[in-house]
Amino acid sequence: MLIFKSEILVGKYIQLEPMRMEHSKELAYAGRDPSIWKYMLYGMVTNEEKMILWVQDILGRKASGTDEPYVVRDLSSGRLVGATRYLNISHKDRGLEVGGTWYDTDFQRTYVNSEAKYLMLQNAFETVGCVRVQFKADSRNEKSLKAIERLGAKKEGVLRNHMILDDGTLRHSVFFSILPEEWPEIKETLARRLYL
Repeated sequence: MLIFKSEILVGKYIQLEPMRMEHSKELAYAGRDPSIWKYMLYGMVTNEEKMILWVQDILGRKASGTDEPYVVRDLSSGRLVGATRYLNISHKDRGLEVGGTWYDTDFQRTYVNSEAKYLMLQNAFETVGCVRVQFKADSRNEKSLKAIERLGAKKEGVLRNHMILDDGTLRHSVFFSILPEEWPEIKETLARRLYL
């Protein structure tokens, strides 16, 4: 059985806070740029009304036990800069996916994603008790694919016509994973990149 604690995961540059409805307004500001949503499954969540509905949906998934969502707060500015979560949680198989991740364009390609993944992977393997953490991305989303590869996750393959996006596009999904025996080396690499 996986063990989740609703607590803030604190790093040097960011902290991950369990998502609440009160975060909707700040998330709407962070998600205002349409380019954020291009490859996401939710359509264009670019205003407060749409963000409220999105947060309600994600919190509904949390209530059903399939997801553990977080908002991402930049510690130097105090701003909420995006969201990420554990999803497709399988207690029986002690596995989950890290995904649903998006950031304000001002914080893309910065320390934010690296530290968020570091904190989430550390929590997944060292506290929650995972034996598998997976990632997936749209095969067209080069930025996400490169970010996952930079983490050190192993590419497993492509599920063709895996999902139908909000606009009707058929999406091929590329899957990656990290196993517990791979985590120490990945942890060391990420820590060197972030903290040295």
